Amino acid sequence: MEAPPIFDGQALSELVVRPVTRGEGPRYREQMARHHYLGDLPKLGETLWYVATWRGQWLAQLTLSAAALKCGVRDRWIGWDFRSQYDRLKLIANNSRFLILPQGRFPNVGSRVLGLLERRVAADWQRHFGHSLLLLETFVDPRRFHGGVYRAANWLALGKTRGYRRTRTGYSDEAEAPKWVFVRPLHRRATALLIHPDRDRLGLTGTPKMQLNAHQMRSLPLCFAAIPDPRRAQGRRHRLPVVLALAAGATLCGLRGYKAMAEWAADLGQAARARFGCRRRRMNGKDHHYEVPSEFVIRDCLVRIDAGALDAALASWQKAWGLIDEALAIDGKTMKGAIDDEGRQAHIMSVVGHESEHCYAQKKSVPCL
Repeated sequence: MEAPPIFDGQALSELVVRPVTRGEGPRYREQMARHHYLGDLPKLGETLWYVATWRGQWLAQLTLSAAALKCGVRDRWIGWDFRSQYDRLKLIANNSRFLILPQGRFPNVGSRVLGLLERRVAADWQRHFGHSLLLLETFVDPRRFHGGVYRAANWLALGKTRGYRRTRTGYSDEAEAPKWVFVRPLHRRATALLIHPDRDRLGLTGTPKMQLNAHQMRSLPLCFAAIPDPRRAQGRRHRLPVVLALAAGATLCGLRGYKAMAEWAADLGQAARARFGCRRRRMNGKDHHYEVPSEFVIRDCLVRIDAGALDAALASWQKAWGLIDEALAIDGKTMKGAIDDEGRQAHIMSVVGHESEHCYAQKKSVPCL
């Protein structure tokens, strides 16, 4: 079916934006690869594909994916601190692809499609991924576009990025073309909610995640310096404090399991590896390359060290860098069958911080009757 010669207001009212069905995936990817200057984008993590149709004909395609890890102008506009940012990035989605197909290039189609997307995306996100969505963002290359379609749809232009891009070794050495940053709040109090201290109110479940800054990366190995290394000196390539610091860093960022810890460490850039104190090798006779331990090394160290010493080291780091607790939870239990020589039962009491989830005290007391 062909579009009308004049795409008037009546035709705009018949536009429909909906998620792409499973069977439409190949068509979506083929057209994105053919017509978008950046090509196709694989569906990784929390990603939704949308299509805009008019009387069944495809006019536009959109991809919403994970938010940018760092964006200075966006982060300053939100006003969140470095510590809470990493845990709340999932409340932002990036419009990483927006393609108006050749048959859909009519006035006002782009802004109409963005408006229809805005009305339904929060509910779609909640249904697919189990949490709310408060903000949309996108990046526009000024060498190709000026962002007129986003401005017409009432998106806010926050400014430009610094022009650096992520690479496999961290970030590019030189700034390339800066991008315009546009955002569209999906809630009238989006910024206030993004910095709200109560995670339950935001629908965030599970253990809080954080992103380590440079000072925290350097401080983690120092906490483990006093723990004796159970490994023999022969063949030891990575220092124990470094291995334990990487494992702790991955855990603080929300990773679980030896494999996930190793993959997190492998994804670190060279600057981050240097801050952790990783082993340095000379590559190509001139460049220094920092190596991270393998999954086997991380597992071998964690299962062999003294658990009490590890707990004490983590407690010292938590005391210096952890969240400030506004309330403490105190709980006690009586151990059935645990009777001492004088016939008294044993009791256990623990004190845990609400915000940091740090255990300040865990005591086994016998004198209580």
